[in-house]
Amino acid sequence: MHDPLELGRLGDVVDALNDVIVGKREAVELAVCCLLARGHLLIEDVPGVGKTTLAHALAKVLGLEYQRVQFTSDMLPADILGVSIYDREDGAFHFHKGPVFTQLLLADEINRATPKTQSALLEAMEEGQVTAEGETYLLPEPFFVVATQNPLHQIGTYPLPESQLDRFLMRVAIGYPDQASERRLLMEGDRRSLLAQLVPLAGIEHLHAWQAAVEQVHCAPALVDYVQALLQHSRYSGSWHTGLSPRAGLGLIRAARAWALLHDRRQVIPEHVQAVLSAVAGHRLGDHQGSDPVRALLEAVAVP
Repeated sequence: MHDPLELGRLGDVVDALNDVIVGKREAVELAVCCLLARGHLLIEDVPGVGKTTLAHALAKVLGLEYQRVQFTSDMLPADILGVSIYDREDGAFHFHKGPVFTQLLLADEINRATPKTQSALLEAMEEGQVTAEGETYLLPEPFFVVATQNPLHQIGTYPLPESQLDRFLMRVAIGYPDQASERRLLMEGDRRSLLAQLVPLAGIEHLHAWQAAVEQVHCAPALVDYVQALLQHSRYSGSWHTGLSPRAGLGLIRAARAWALLHDRRQVIPEHVQAVLSAVAGHRLGDHQGSDPVRALLEAVAVP
């Protein structure tokens, strides 16, 4: 590559996604940011706002191998991971890999599956591998899980356990479109039809270069102090039932670095942390009485 970062190409990726998911630039940028930070993404929203379309579009524009699994209440872990089948000819069991062996796995409506099936993804998301019948199988590199989740008040949903939620670097919501964007949708038709026209705008080599560049974005000691103050306040102020873990702190810094790179900056500033805090911390913080938990945290901790 002429320029190992090729940030212009990264901008083209974001623009292509925005042509598909109309009027939701922040959600699109957070989704791209999550993958640049080597994280897994949870998209939570009501049906019909483009969750599945965004996941599929991410895979296409980044040139990633893609598999979609529709989660249901009767799904078993083997339906995701794979199963060993006995071969009569050689008298041995052979492992047949499941759909998790891909670069981007769309776990559609993940909270319609039982907790046992949900937990089948834990090792894959954390370790990049699957263990079956005593054997360990490495997953492709890169490996991302993009999961969609329906609101918990809907019939037939199971809440994701905290251990599963913590494996997702970010949780984003797309939300209903504004009036102008919705009119464009109504005039132009279903955005899923645009997926067939999408072409890869980047390859694995670009993604690896961008991920390496994220790690080189400077994070000053004062900025680390700010992140640590956010973590400490969430744990010991008594305002939240569950505080932020060290894993959440590491993820917050990675996400802030990725956000800085996405906006062509080489150093993290507090505004970058604030831009990604809701997506990184919202699903990890417990309830906060009377206000939004992330907003309350930001208001309680002084900016350096």
